[in-house]
Amino acid sequence: MFVSLEGPDGVGKTTQVALLVEALRAEGRDVVQCREPGGTELGERVRSLLLDGDVAVGDRAEALLFAAARAEIADEVIRPALAAGRWVVCDRFIDSSIVYQGIARGLGVESVRAASVFATDGLLPDRTIVLHGVDRRGDQPDRIEAAGAEFHRRVAEGFLRLAELDPARVVLVDATGAEDAVAARVRAAVDGGGA
Repeated sequence: MFVSLEGPDGVGKTTQVALLVEALRAEGRDVVQCREPGGTELGERVRSLLLDGDVAVGDRAEALLFAAARAEIADEVIRPALAAGRWVVCDRFIDSSIVYQGIARGLGVESVRAASVFATDGLLPDRTIVLHGVDRRGDQPDRIEAAGAEFHRRVAEGFLRLAELDPARVVLVDATGAEDAVAARVRAAVDGGGA
């Protein structure tokens, strides 16, 4: 099974990815944990470039760089793991580009989705958990985190729209409260329950 965790910056996604992987492993599942962009040599280099506040990146170039990194992790990490019967839990995937570039940057959901679907040769998560309701962003923002309040408002609203765009795959999970309570909601959502 392929699970991605999504949400605006500062929602606690990376923490919840680690807690979900820990829970699944405790249940006896063989799990590969990854992040996107990243997880491959190319992906990590693209990640550094995309988050570098000293590098100007146009909106379309940004979307295509994310898609390129996604193509690599899909081919090198995710597909082989799934083919071996392993679970994959990924910190972000295609839905981040749909929201950040398609909605918040205004490039259009369908255009960005098409580029990402091409990049992954149609690979989508079986379940996407969207965390929402909190903002714990730090005081040292990367290039994308520093995009401004209006951009981040569009991102937050965009993530809430994902469940409407793909209700069979996307589950919204309230990220307010203690980490363990959120982790329990995330674990339930993997099996199909909303929270």
